[in-house]
Amino acid sequence: MKRLSILFTVVLVLSMLSGTTFASNSKEKAEQADTVYINGNIYTVDKKFSKAKAMAIKGQKLVYVGNKGQAKKYIGPSTKVIDLKGKTVIPGLNDGHLHFPRIGINLLKIDGFNKPKEEILNLVKEEANRLKPGEWILGFGWNHELWADKKFPTKEELDAVAPDNPVVLTRVDAHSIWVNSKALAIGGISKETLDPQGGEIIRDTNGEPTGVLIDTAGTPVTSKIPPYSTERIEEGLLKAQQELFKNGITSATDAGTHLSYINDMKNLYKQGDLKVRLNVMVANGEGGATGESLEHYYKHGPEIGLFGDRLTVRSLKLVGDGSLGSRSAALLEDYSDRPGHKGNYRFTDEELYRLVKEARKYGWQVATHAIGDGAIEQVLKTYERVLKEEPLKDHRWRIEHFQVANASEIQRIAALGAIPSMQPVHATSDKNMAEDRVGPERIKYSYAWRKVIDAGSHIIGGSDAPVELVNPFHGLYAAVTRMDREGNPVGGWYPEESMTREEALKAFTSWAAEGSFEEKIKGSLEAGKLADFIVVDRDLMRCPEDELKDIQVLSTVLGGEVVYQK
Repeated sequence: MKRLSILFTVVLVLSMLSGTTFASNSKEKAEQADTVYINGNIYTVDKKFSKAKAMAIKGQKLVYVGNKGQAKKYIGPSTKVIDLKGKTVIPGLNDGHLHFPRIGINLLKIDGFNKPKEEILNLVKEEANRLKPGEWILGFGWNHELWADKKFPTKEELDAVAPDNPVVLTRVDAHSIWVNSKALAIGGISKETLDPQGGEIIRDTNGEPTGVLIDTAGTPVTSKIPPYSTERIEEGLLKAQQELFKNGITSATDAGTHLSYINDMKNLYKQGDLKVRLNVMVANGEGGATGESLEHYYKHGPEIGLFGDRLTVRSLKLVGDGSLGSRSAALLEDYSDRPGHKGNYRFTDEELYRLVKEARKYGWQVATHAIGDGAIEQVLKTYERVLKEEPLKDHRWRIEHFQVANASEIQRIAALGAIPSMQPVHATSDKNMAEDRVGPERIKYSYAWRKVIDAGSHIIGGSDAPVELVNPFHGLYAAVTRMDREGNPVGGWYPEESMTREEALKAFTSWAAEGSFEEKIKGSLEAGKLADFIVVDRDLMRCPEDELKDIQVLSTVLGGEVVYQK
């Protein structure tokens, strides 16, 4: 008996020396992993927010998450073993609201992101010198709130630097455009042109257009811009993917796009060039019309988990109002800094009801952009009405932005089971003008994450890129500190509305996955889920708060494949 015991011990020691354990021999063929990561500081973001030291991956999925001893059972002769050397690992980040094609297309345009007006005008002048007369000059990112006079720019300023080219520069919030006289003429916009539903032509004291067009008022101009070639769009999409991977984003919700872009994405997925996981919302047409993209999808039905769980199209995106920066967000009471003006509703009550009712009929998730409390009220009333007529227990209808709410709306969205999709960086970007727009009382329920979470809602976190920079650590930092990246204001802007670090991380992982019905396959690091994770340069749950914005991604892993390495 003693000799048998000694023999067993010798065999056990030999098997351990060979890099596997005795217990794994019976499992080796069935459970041998492709890759095993060991010695990590792994935040799983599971229901218990538990930590692990090791992970085993087979194919696209995790087969084990836990301790190093158990992980060794999954190591076979061809398993790649990666020592994390104590580095921090979190699930791949999920940006719950960005504009994927626009990120790419903006990389092909003049970049005026938060730059001084003079610098933008110089860039326009350079482009005019480079192009032939009549060719369009396109750019994005201007923000008059950061300029000394804080005033909207004028067409004359663009005429001076580009008299022979139509110029269209999109404001940072994508709800206004700044154009020159040539672009206004091409769009047929003059003193006599009436403001459309959901838009406004900014005018001087004589009623002449000044060169700033809000929301739908810009459509007559933007509809004349020649489309980019398929090759250029695909180039932009791949640049956007690289931007996401570099920032640790493995999944994202594209908040409203059209059939042509979806087809471009499919081409790139088929070629194996596009790998990022996208939940794409289909944009409807203008002014309450069902656009051709939506008509196509209502006819053919949703597409879920295509290309190995990389592309899902199951949601309708509606735009209910404008933005606070452009004073086009629809408010219940007047703007504090523009008496007599309440903003712009994009739909009448009946138009919105018809669109939401139609989406319910075809079984589509509804997501509606609503920033002002007036638009939020209209959306909640419409959702409540449609769901009362045709109940749907697990609808997960969304309100995108949900910025200037009131106490009742915060309770109602939770009671309805609709989900607020909010972008933490908007609070720290908007803090310089938001209280001017809505005054000291309404601001208490604006960007109010703590009140929203305490009412029972999970918040879908996002960036709204390219409206903001795509970096999700800016969002995590803003969510926790309520400060901008310069550290202002000290102690945070209305700091009582902060999220905890745990909540902020969930907003960009598990809660974002819930928002697209994908929490069973991603959002946390658990056996059976997709092996999407990132390795970062510091422990985001323990590092000083002011370092959250500076976290660097060392590697991004999607479906077990390393897609980015610093």
